[in-house]
Amino acid sequence: MGEVEQSSDLAVAADDLWEEVGTLAGVNRELGPWLRMTAPRDLRGATLADLTPGRPAGRAWLLLGGLIPVDYDDLCIESLGARSFHECSRMLTMDPWRHERTIEEVGPRSCRITDRLRFSLRPLPARVPGADRLAAAIVAALFRHRHRRLAKLYGQPSQR
Repeated sequence: MGEVEQSSDLAVAADDLWEEVGTLAGVNRELGPWLRMTAPRDLRGATLADLTPGRPAGRAWLLLGGLIPVDYDDLCIESLGARSFHECSRMLTMDPWRHERTIEEVGPRSCRITDRLRFSLRPLPARVPGADRLAAAIVAALFRHRHRRLAKLYGQPSQR
């Protein structure tokens, strides 16, 4: 099973960041410009708070360059906290895909966002030599990118 963890301190109040990252627009700001995620039709405009924990939310496609489908996420949020979620989903390439995100207040206008990911490749990709290491490298690069995008948007506490 692959594991990746990424944390960043940001110059934004924890509640304000939670509002942003809990929307599809916020997710796509993090993923862009390389990837874009779609939402199931009946969840367009929804936020994380609108999802029912433990109930599958539907299929979200990951589009390379916003156009080319490269994977999907059969999204299922296991639990929601005040500023956290734990997702356990199936993807085209990975099953399970576990994503835990927490946002902690570290000051009046600063917070720490942490993403913890655990995943296993499905049998077909897993048979390719080196596929596990490649998948872990891609997931790590993707979440470093997401955190860089957040740091560019909000800055780091010492920068403000």
